[in-house]
Amino acid sequence: MSRLLLALFAAAFLAAAPASAQNVVGTPANPAPVPPRALELEMQQMLTGGRIAGRVTIPDERAANLIQPAGQSWRDFHNTTLTWVGGIAILGVLAVLALFYMTRGRIPIEGGPSGRTIERFNLLDRSVHWMTASTFVILALSGLNLTFGRFLILPLIGPEAFATLSLWGKIAHNFLAFPFTLGIVLMFLLWAKDNIPNGRDIAWFKAGGGLIGKGAHPPPAGRFNGGQKMVFWLTVLGGAAVAVSGYILVFPFAFTDIAGQQLAHMVHGLLSVLMIAAIMAHIYIGSIGMEGAFDAMGSGQVDLNWAKEHHALWVEQEMARGRVSAPPAGAAAAGD
Repeated sequence: MSRLLLALFAAAFLAAAPASAQNVVGTPANPAPVPPRALELEMQQMLTGGRIAGRVTIPDERAANLIQPAGQSWRDFHNTTLTWVGGIAILGVLAVLALFYMTRGRIPIEGGPSGRTIERFNLLDRSVHWMTASTFVILALSGLNLTFGRFLILPLIGPEAFATLSLWGKIAHNFLAFPFTLGIVLMFLLWAKDNIPNGRDIAWFKAGGGLIGKGAHPPPAGRFNGGQKMVFWLTVLGGAAVAVSGYILVFPFAFTDIAGQQLAHMVHGLLSVLMIAAIMAHIYIGSIGMEGAFDAMGSGQVDLNWAKEHHALWVEQEMARGRVSAPPAGAAAAGD
């Protein structure tokens, strides 16, 4: 340690000294400067125990750490790897969705609306969904700002506005993590029993869910089809992992050391951008991609023909319980 400190003080002294004072016998008047990266590598070679540390008298011994070279890998991940993975995933999904919409268009209800509805989700279901969805959107936007904001937003609004935006985004990100986690837990309790995979899901995936090809029809499904089950488990398991890794960052050093903090950040960032890309497809299908789909989480009532087309087995169960609305007055019971 004493040799390392002497070397650092000597380097600082020589860097600050006048050029004439450095011109000693046997050395050139203007020696070639050593590249900063070379100095960094040389210092890393001098390390023992993977870090440069001093001595402190305060209780927190972590304050003695001056340089932690393992942080170089974390910095490369945050500044390069995460940016590329997130950009490719999100832009790739956007491109696929745009291409799908241009070639397939909006998927209509086969035979048109029937005029009769069936309850798809009750008030509790919808409240849990929208609490989780709304907090996810804010968490996603504030998180993406940390990765892409300095490239995309900073040049547009300037440093002062960007600093204010980032500050409030950080506050929102930290506090909205709690209702988001609550939503994940409630979604699991409400819908896990209907999202257990089975053999019908394999047939659904083989048929492309009725989304691919002209005249394609989705195989009969229960309350949730194979695609919805995939989104459910991605949301629950991925959301749980994102939440746990996020809490490790919100409460630094409460659960782990600096190496654990860096690993938690890597897991948090990577899973988050992949979830954002996947949920974008879910949002597309539930809004402009499919006629009648938004009603499920809008009013909770979906058209009977839509329900029969996408969840025929579930409709049979609900009709046996008398949970289908009567046809409008003077109208035929279409779809019966």
